[in-house]
Amino acid sequence: MHEEYRRGDFLISTDPVRLDVAAVHAFLSSTYWARGVAIEIVARSLRNSLSFGLYLGERQIGLARVITDRATFGYVADVYVLEAYRGLGLAKWLMTCVVDHPDLQTVRRLLLATRDAHPLYAAFGFRPLRAPEDHLELRPPGAIPGECEAVASQSAGAGASCPCMAGQTEGNLNDG
Repeated sequence: MHEEYRRGDFLISTDPVRLDVAAVHAFLSSTYWARGVAIEIVARSLRNSLSFGLYLGERQIGLARVITDRATFGYVADVYVLEAYRGLGLAKWLMTCVVDHPDLQTVRRLLLATRDAHPLYAAFGFRPLRAPEDHLELRPPGAIPGECEAVASQSAGAGASCPCMAGQTEGNLNDG
């Protein structure tokens, strides 16, 4: 069952059929967190998530996506409102719809990562990890276009080897 929430001319819907993959891709591919992401990856991520599309009429103007089992865990990702519609409380409304969604009421933990929206998420109870040393991440080499090169240049200057590729040789890259 899909949820819909209305506020004046704005609509938030969890109906995946309404999602405008091209519009979402156009925005995400220019962000710091998904720069250069392929449209096929965006489409697959939307298919496999609980997505909250934000619309003005038929036009998609925002999104929040939750990667979840709808029982115990969720990861909030790709939250945005187009710049022309910021300052109207839409991001707060979007996050209210996320945290109040019926399928997320039994989750033990919702996680997210942000570089610049801490006050928005803090208003919903999000806090820094209580025990960050208990959390690990895996970033497969090449999974994020340009990331390895950026890390190498920031950490050791021009000509540095890529730390993402440490311990790998040309013969064993991505060959399973």
